[in-house]
Amino acid sequence: MRTAALILIAALAGSSVLVALGAEARSAKAAQTTKPPAATTKKPAPRPATRKPATAKPRPPVTEPAMVECPLMLGEGVRDGVSYCEVVIGRDPLSGIVIRFPPHQGSVTLTFNLHNRHTYSEEQIKANRAYHHYTATIGVLALDNTLLSRYYVQNEFRTSADLVDRIRGGSGPGGLKAVAPTGTEPITIVVTEDDAKDGVSILGETLSVVRVDGVDTFTAPGRPIAVISNVMLEYRPAPTKPAPARRR
Repeated sequence: MRTAALILIAALAGSSVLVALGAEARSAKAAQTTKPPAATTKKPAPRPATRKPATAKPRPPVTEPAMVECPLMLGEGVRDGVSYCEVVIGRDPLSGIVIRFPPHQGSVTLTFNLHNRHTYSEEQIKANRAYHHYTATIGVLALDNTLLSRYYVQNEFRTSADLVDRIRGGSGPGGLKAVAPTGTEPITIVVTEDDAKDGVSILGETLSVVRVDGVDTFTAPGRPIAVISNVMLEYRPAPTKPAPARRR
């Protein structure tokens, strides 16, 4: 009986040991298979958005009367009220008809009408001696005296119908001036920024006159030889500078 009790106690003790060993083994295995907590990485804070510098939009082209510095004004026409400026033979651009360019981007298109000038005489018409054949040559120059182009106007005068207009402000009949524009040659010149940035000058070069009784050629500086009118500019205004961005 005692022997059987001892065997039972030993068996129970062995079972407890086995149970304890099994629990330790399971704990060790669980410790081996458990993944360590993943390392957390902080994402960098987003950079503040940078504003692109504002670019000025190109402005639409405009056409407007030119700013004309006329050293010798002929006057205004009676019929149309147009101003006529005399072209004088010269060598210095600043002594000619100076046309200033406003701030612009790209090329400037300059247009004007070029006329010959005639001294009207009713007596010559009645005597059938009023015929004149005019050829006036002018130059368009940059303000640094670089010649950009030459133009000429050529026409014949026989009667008052060949005049473009009469000019008011004279001592003749009806308060008209004797000198009047005759013939019309439309002139167009495109001036690039490389040609001239600030403006151009118009100067006379030569005048040839064929009359009933002879031929004359004029080249002396200071002599008026032609007339211009309706001076216009077509250009794209320079872009306006954008206002600086306000700091927040």
